[in-house]
Parts: sequence; C-alpha cells; structure tokens
Amino acid sequence: MYYVQLQCVTVIHEKLRNIFQNLLSKMKKIVIFGSTGMTGLCAVEAAVKKDLTVRAFVRDPKKLPENLKDKVEVITGNVLEPDSVSEAIEGVDGVVICLGTNNVLDPTSDMSEGTKNIIEAMRAKNVRVVSACLSAFLFYEPSKVPPRFVDINNDHERMYQALRDSGLDYIAVYPPHITSEPSAEYMVEINPKTSPGRTISKWDLGSFLVEALSEPKYYKAIIGLAQKPPA
Repeated sequence: MYYVQLQCVTVIHEKLRNIFQNLLSKMKKIVIFGSTGMTGLCAVEAAVKKDLTVRAFVRDPKKLPENLKDKVEVITGNVLEPDSVSEAIEGVDGVVICLGTNNVLDPTSDMSEGTKNIIEAMRAKNVRVVSACLSAFLFYEPSKVPPRFVDINNDHERMYQALRDSGLDYIAVYPPHITSEPSAEYMVEINPKTSPGRTISKWDLGSFLVEALSEPKYYKAIIGLAQKPPA
C-alpha cells in the first residue's frame, strides 16, 4: 500500500512539475544577440512571425533590414560591454545567442566572453532560459576538427562550458553546415553522440532557436538537428 501511495505521489508531483514548467516556458518577450548575422536574422524573423515582442541586440543597426526595423526594439551595443548586455536583458522572458565572427577564423574569445556577460546579466535579472547556436564540430574528437576551424571550435567549447556551468535552463544547439536553402523537414535529437545529419537550413535553425525556449524537454541539453535526407 505504501509503495502504491508513493507511486501516486510521484506521478502527481511529476505532473505538477510539468505544468509549472510549461507555465514558466511561455515566452512573450525575448532578446536575440547577434541579430544581424545569417542565423540571427532568421531567428528574429521567426520570433516576429510568432508574435513575440523581440529585442534585437546589434552592433550596427544599419545592418538590420528595413522590413524588420519597425517590428523589433533595437538595442545597439557590444556583448563585451556588460552594461549594454544588462540593458538588453532587462524585462525579457528568454534569450537567444547567435554570436559569430563574420567568417573570420582567427583565434578569439569574443563569443565565449560575450556569452559569460549574457549569463551574468541573466542571473542578475532572474531570466532563466537561453538557447545558443554553437557548432556540430563539438561532436568531433579534437584531433578530427578541420585545422582551419580549430580556433573557432575552441571558443564554441568555452561557450558551451559557460552555459553548462551557468545553472540556467540552457539549450546548446550544435548545427551542422548551415545552408541558405528553403525550410525543410528536419530531425531533432537530444544529447546525441554525433550530429544527426550534414546540413540544416538557416531558416529552420533560426526558428528552432526561438521555439526551443518554450520547450522544457530541451532544457539543460545538447541538441543535434539536421535536415532529413530524401526518402
């Protein structure tokens, strides 16, 4: 009898926890860091289409397309400047990180240091949920990473470590090669050992980074995603 009662209590507790998480995961206002990059722009468009209130964090507001400028709140700043990051996170429900290097492959710590500033601001502002675009090269053994991508991959690894150790509800997305192809059916795997495929559309990646914020099943996890191969 005691075992049955314990099972019932466990089930009820699990249901209540899921309900509570679902309530917490309702996103109304988000900030997107790296809003003018290839993936960041797609995330902004996806968030606008979902009728979210969107704050676009940019270094150069001129790079934001005209059709989006009147649909988002633009914050001009630099992720390496904690004050501007803190301002951007004030009052939001979730955060999307799409930091990049404009295809510069030189050694850098800008992405990881920026991520640390975002994490600190989230803690200070009591914002719990963050999705981040990293790289499928993080699935590789270090010796297998193509030499020209080693330095960027090292900073992506530092980004992941900062997210993992943050205590936040992070979603670490490891996309494969990002294409400009139209949206297509794609696969999503939670904590896979390898990437589920070779490519992902920038439109699908941007959309997933936004949608995942409202899905507790993706919290505190590494996400592999890729376009489904032709039948």
